[in-house]
Amino acid sequence: MKKYDVVALGELLIDLTQNGISQQGNPMLEANPGGAPCNVLALLSKLGHSTGFIGKVGCDGFGEQLCRAIQEVGIDHQGLCWDEYVHTTLAVVHTKPDGDRDFSFYRNPGADMSLTARELKEDMIRSCKVFHFGTLSMTDEPVRSATYQAIRVAEEAGCLRSFDPNLRPPLWESLDVARDQTLYGMAHCDILKISDNEIQWLTGEEDYDKGIDWIRGRFPNIQLILLSMGREGSRGYCGKVRVEVPAVADVKAIETTGAGDTFFAGVLHHVLQWGLRPYTEEELGKMLSFANAAAAIVTTRKGALRVMPEEAEIRKLMEQAFRS
Repeated sequence: MKKYDVVALGELLIDLTQNGISQQGNPMLEANPGGAPCNVLALLSKLGHSTGFIGKVGCDGFGEQLCRAIQEVGIDHQGLCWDEYVHTTLAVVHTKPDGDRDFSFYRNPGADMSLTARELKEDMIRSCKVFHFGTLSMTDEPVRSATYQAIRVAEEAGCLRSFDPNLRPPLWESLDVARDQTLYGMAHCDILKISDNEIQWLTGEEDYDKGIDWIRGRFPNIQLILLSMGREGSRGYCGKVRVEVPAVADVKAIETTGAGDTFFAGVLHHVLQWGLRPYTEEELGKMLSFANAAAAIVTTRKGALRVMPEEAEIRKLMEQAFRS
């Protein structure tokens, strides 16, 4: 028996997002708990799954806030480490008029980068069904080596491995290094979520299906590939089955932070229920419809980690949006 459904490793940080204008006309920033791995875990916890996080924050007020936040949403925090010398990582989120965003990171260094292999709670990884990771924990040492070690432990324990490149170009020494680390992640995962801009960057293919073929030709180990396409919806590829589901229309998006993480969590929710196996078109369609609806709800809220929707809310939106 596995203690955890999903354990994730990576960044836990503060997203500073604009929330109003001061009397002097200056933007007021709200400190929202964030970081892709914990966004994924937050929805999974809301959906009734047991989750745990491995990462590092600074011994500062933001670190304490983040520790409280993940506990509040039901994520086991015993794998959270503290750095006495490096501050908690910050990301300033600049929201565009269409709801998309740019990031400015204060991470040179940031506490999440200083996690070492020696600090890993390896028993947490061995005790999970799915081990989830991304590339932000592969940008620098020592956290890159810690990530490699965690992946090895997960492989030896027979865990499923889910991977989200989550490309953030400003955080990399070069895009060549980012590409190498993305390819490493793909070589060590069973489930991949990749965005439209990431697949074009990685493969050089403008056509998404050709990009998926490029990935599959090099990484036959990947059993399930999810392609997120923003306002165009999403696609799923499993064996010979390919399904496309449109995005939910008529939602008033205010920002897209955490939408991709929420989408991926919606997919993992079904993988945990059904097992990772060849899915029918109907099953893959249901999976994507649920994930799209969950992501759409999060775009209407600020601060993804603490505002994840309930399953009933997701299913209600599905009925409204995908009613035949």
